[in-house]
Amino acid sequence: MSNFRNAETDALLEAILSMENTEELYQFLEDVCTIKEIREMAQRFHVARLLNSGQNYQEVNKQTSVSTATICRVNKCLNYGTGGYLTAINRIKKEGQNS
Repeated sequence: MSNFRNAETDALLEAILSMENTEELYQFLEDVCTIKEIREMAQRFHVARLLNSGQNYQEVNKQTSVSTATICRVNKCLNYGTGGYLTAINRIKKEGQNS
């Protein structure tokens, strides 16, 4: 079990889940995180989506300018992590098909 699980993190996750739309979530994240932190999370998720689509490290690096160390870390999470990236990617794909 991850060592960041505690009452404070639970409260943060509940707050995120309580947001009713994208605009509310933007507002909340902008208050809680720095712009740099939000951009870094978005960038890592973009890398995960590219890797999941079959692109290799060089292609992802060329498209995003993300370091190969970050690409490697994201790939490790995709392949050996808890499945969070894949859950989000698959749900977005599914929602796109239902539109």
